[in-house]
Amino acid sequence: MLTRDFDLTEIIDGEEVMGPSPFGRHQYISSNLNGIIWNYVKANGLGKVFYSPLDIIFEEGINRLQPDILFIKKENMTIFQDWIRGVPDMVCEIVSQGTFRKDTETKKAIYEKYKVPEYWIVLPEFLTIEIFTMENDKYKLNSAAEIEGTVTSKVIEGLKVNIEDIFER
Repeated sequence: MLTRDFDLTEIIDGEEVMGPSPFGRHQYISSNLNGIIWNYVKANGLGKVFYSPLDIIFEEGINRLQPDILFIKKENMTIFQDWIRGVPDMVCEIVSQGTFRKDTETKKAIYEKYKVPEYWIVLPEFLTIEIFTMENDKYKLNSAAEIEGTVTSKVIEGLKVNIEDIFER
C-alpha cells in the first residue's frame, strides 16, 4: 500500500517545489474563508469543500498542486479519490509574501491551462480577494473587493462573501 508522509511538496512543471508551513495569519484567514464556503456549500447541497494539504493531480509527475481551499460540485465528485485526480470546480490560494509570484503567476497559469473554472486569489497584505473565472480558455476577473465589500462566486451559485468576515481587522 502506498503511504506518504505529510508534506507541503508540490510538483510544478515536473519539478518538486517544497514550501514552508503557513504563518498563523494565513491559517486564520484560511479558516474563516473555508468555514463560510463550507457552510454555504453544505447548506445548499452543492458538493464538497476541502482544504490544504490535499493534492490535486492534474498530470502524474508533471503538475500536482495543493491549493489552500478547493471546491468540487457534487456531480463531479468522481475526481475525489486518494487525492483529487482531475479538475476541481474552484481553487483558492491565500498569498504570502514568499508565495506571491508562485500563486499569482505560476499556479494561476497551471490552473488556467487545465481550465479550473474558478480561481480565487486572497491577498492578506492588501485585504483583497479577487475571483477569476474561465472565459474563452483564459481567466477573466469576475469579482473583487479590497478592504470592504463583497465578492461573488460564479461557480458556487449564490455564494457572496463579505471580505470583512475573512480578514476581521
